[in-house]
Amino acid sequence: MSLSFAVGERILCYHGPLVYEAKILKSETWDETNTKLPTVGPHFFVHYKGWKQTWDEWVPITRLLKFNDTNVQLQKALMAQASAAASTSGSSTKGKAHGGGLMKDGSSSRGGGLGRKDGRGTKRGREEDDSSKKPEMKLNVPEVLKVLLVDDWEAITKNSQLVSVPRRPTVVEILKEFKDYVIGLGKNTTSAPLSGIFSILLTRAPSSLREPELVLPTIISGLQVYFDRSLGANLLYRFERPQYAEIRKQYVTGPKVQVGQEKDMSAIYGAEHLLRMLVSLPQMVASSTMDAESVGLVRDYVNELLMFMMNDRSRLFLIEYESSSLQYQNISRS
Repeated sequence: MSLSFAVGERILCYHGPLVYEAKILKSETWDETNTKLPTVGPHFFVHYKGWKQTWDEWVPITRLLKFNDTNVQLQKALMAQASAAASTSGSSTKGKAHGGGLMKDGSSSRGGGLGRKDGRGTKRGREEDDSSKKPEMKLNVPEVLKVLLVDDWEAITKNSQLVSVPRRPTVVEILKEFKDYVIGLGKNTTSAPLSGIFSILLTRAPSSLREPELVLPTIISGLQVYFDRSLGANLLYRFERPQYAEIRKQYVTGPKVQVGQEKDMSAIYGAEHLLRMLVSLPQMVASSTMDAESVGLVRDYVNELLMFMMNDRSRLFLIEYESSSLQYQNISRS
């Protein structure tokens, strides 16, 4: 990683699915003989601004972001998305999936932090932390996709614009393309040798993704189902809800929709909303019953999907959003 960080530097740091301001107190480089975490390489001991010292922790460099305008906007976008999700969820979901991130308990990164909020850090509290820890999913979101998330948030919440729907390609089409791409990579490794960077790109996935032809259909099906179930509840900004209501009326609930001809939202929405879902997956996993092996499997495939979307972003993502109709604006303000 080309970025470097210094002791005393003001930074942003991932804690669970959200990003918080922090300060680097110490730095060390670990290898297999002295690491305190499952990771090696540069690590930093950080203090989160406004948090008790009991939350100070060692983190790998992959959790750190430079404190600049782009990353501050990403921080705001992730917080706004989490707030929107929390406001549309039931009270129990708030406490488990969303409340932790908003209340800074970092459930995804610190196993929920239960028993530690009093700041005493007792032995019993630490034991409760260890016993309640759940597998966490750490995604490697490419920087260009983070910028797209920020642009998406600004277009909708600040500029009152909307993603034009139906989209092409749709979520269903993107996931199918990704499936064909990964399975094709595995087949290409047995063909004639390739040279240069193209060879690296084609041979990277099969070595890191387990049994694509067996596992990938289940992964794709699961992502599609989760998208359809979470779009209306978790993935929309308030300003988008009138448009969503019209889409459902047109393709699902309206009088002109024939029984059996209803469309899933994954067959209507596209890359913009799929990306929102993918970056929210760690939050979902933190409140799930998935075991560590399953979480690792999904993480590897989702990271590969993010790379796939980054490499084909000019085709998958809108260049410009549409100005919302006066009808949508009036409904959203009522």
